[in-house]
Amino acid sequence: MPGLLIAFEGLDQSGKETQAQQLRDHLREQGHRARVESFPDYGTSIGEEIARALQGERDYAPEVMQLLYVANRFERRADLDRWLAGGLIVLCDRYLASSIAYGEAQDLDPVWLAELQRHLPQPDLTLLLDISPETAASRKVTDRDRYERDLAMLGRVRTSYLRQAADARWITVDADQSKATVTEAVIAAATPRLSLP
Repeated sequence: MPGLLIAFEGLDQSGKETQAQQLRDHLREQGHRARVESFPDYGTSIGEEIARALQGERDYAPEVMQLLYVANRFERRADLDRWLAGGLIVLCDRYLASSIAYGEAQDLDPVWLAELQRHLPQPDLTLLLDISPETAASRKVTDRDRYERDLAMLGRVRTSYLRQAADARWITVDADQSKATVTEAVIAAATPRLSLP
């Protein structure tokens, strides 16, 4: 059976990494093979450049930043293809929709951003963990990167995510709730959509 790709999207501090790990653990308990991958992958050469830009060591235009993010995903495309072909369930902490949301929030064309990524594996399901920019800011008060400090932009990012979430392959979860409640909602939403026991 071919694998499945599940993307977790949302603002920083919405719980994407935590909930991806929780769903991975649940799937493994059910006898499935699953792994979590995070994007950007700062362990690659392009990922290192992204990290420098986020910390203010580089000053790239918005379109250059999004091209770096997309290229970073292409760096991992062979791994994703192999895992999915081998029947693995791959859970991504951020994926394609992040470039669309953050790019659109900076006045880039969302159609162009989607087109750039059409040759990457497409998610079978995207889970939007929805929180407000104010909640995101309150959950991390120090060491915020340049995006995390801009609440107005985060509001536009959230608007883009909610627009994208109208797609039938998306499920929106209120991530303002407790971690345990969000985990229950994620598992309840993902299980029937993916025909998993």
